[in-house]
Amino acid sequence: MRTILIVDDEKNIRLELSGLLADAGYATLVAESAEDGLERFDDDPADLVLLDVNLPGRNGLEALAQLRDRPAAPPVIMMSGEATVETAVRATKLGAFDYLEKPLDPDRLLVTVRNALENVALTRKSRELASQLGGPDGLVGDSPAMRKLRDAVGRAAASDARVLITGENGTGKELVARALHEGSARAKSPFGKVNCAAIPRELIESELFGHEKGSFTGAAARKIGRIEAADGGTLLLDEVGDMALEAQAKLLRVLEEREVERVGSNRTIPVDVRVIAATNKDLPAAIRDGEFREDLYYRLNVVPIHVPPLRERREDVDALVDHFRAKFQRESGRSLHTLEPGARKELAAWSWPGNVRELRNVVERLEIMTDGDVIDAADVRAILAGSRPLAGAESGPEATDDEHEEGLPLREILDRTERRLILAALGAANGTVSEAARQLGLDRANLHRKMRRLGIERADAEDADSVAEDVSD
Repeated sequence: MRTILIVDDEKNIRLELSGLLADAGYATLVAESAEDGLERFDDDPADLVLLDVNLPGRNGLEALAQLRDRPAAPPVIMMSGEATVETAVRATKLGAFDYLEKPLDPDRLLVTVRNALENVALTRKSRELASQLGGPDGLVGDSPAMRKLRDAVGRAAASDARVLITGENGTGKELVARALHEGSARAKSPFGKVNCAAIPRELIESELFGHEKGSFTGAAARKIGRIEAADGGTLLLDEVGDMALEAQAKLLRVLEEREVERVGSNRTIPVDVRVIAATNKDLPAAIRDGEFREDLYYRLNVVPIHVPPLRERREDVDALVDHFRAKFQRESGRSLHTLEPGARKELAAWSWPGNVRELRNVVERLEIMTDGDVIDAADVRAILAGSRPLAGAESGPEATDDEHEEGLPLREILDRTERRLILAALGAANGTVSEAARQLGLDRANLHRKMRRLGIERADAEDADSVAEDVSD
């Protein structure tokens, strides 16, 4: 039960407010002066304070300033029978949640009390979230870029505004979206996700909005869409830049009208969903190219949050390596290798084109594939040799002498080069063969043939896919 401290020098008002708040389910404490009120709060901290401005001795504004300096400062609602604009402005500057005129309207008072308590709960939760965001994969680190990201997530989580999360593949965009949901008032409601790039264009509307039985060939039963299923909660539209224009138009109507219409139905269904969008694309450029609706962009981009690539926060690599090693030990039950300083230096020097996802994959491969009890610089270079970025990407550590290929037959040089490119594409695609084939401009069957010829095992791709599940976009 929430406790409210009432500080007012008029006995009748204290009694009236105590009765009103008790009927609403609150416990109350009372005080008749500022000094008495501060003592009562220090002895038994209340969740909220109703504080009169005009008190004998020390006035309410002085008491407000002292309450706001307390370590667990409560929300304070000021009350006055002689309200002035100047006093209200002073109270607001001193941190008052609201300023109410006497005689108090009971309904307005209860609404204000409820809003103040909800606001402080969300603020506390968002602060806790900001301090805990070092835990999830991808948000580990104390670099300036990560401190800025954690602060932005903590602030945005307490609101219900739409958020557009931008960043490269593997940076942790989905983790940011989940953190926004967990830090919001919708945390106990559903969190849904739609990968707009993974769903065929002809099915995206059915996935988002649902459909009625018989609305198209194959619609054997009614389907509830992802938006409707997330009612009351949060929906992440991942890779929203890949959504078809037709679906963009319908999504815009949902955002504007807060209602959804299933495919094959004329009935609208009210929905209350917080939409968070994520993309690795340049949406303003897509707008210029006619691939993305400008009006939808402004609807989604209310609060922009950018997740920095790992190469822009290299000082976090060491902390991430330790984090992933500890997680690997917990999940596998295996003892960890000793990681030599030279190995850490090699990891810190790498450009990480696949970002945090690639780093986790490499850490796990090192623990699984390294012989002996020690991981040294040579072990890291051997693993990274199969993770070199495609042509044009920023390179990592320079090749060592034993990696030079002078004197080798041309066929072997070409095979080695092709193998590196394929492994790099598989790493960037999180082990997904079809996506790697797309990046390389090959069809899937052709890539499979090349993998067999070059000795790249299917298990390599499956392992890369499995170990990256927790570090999605």
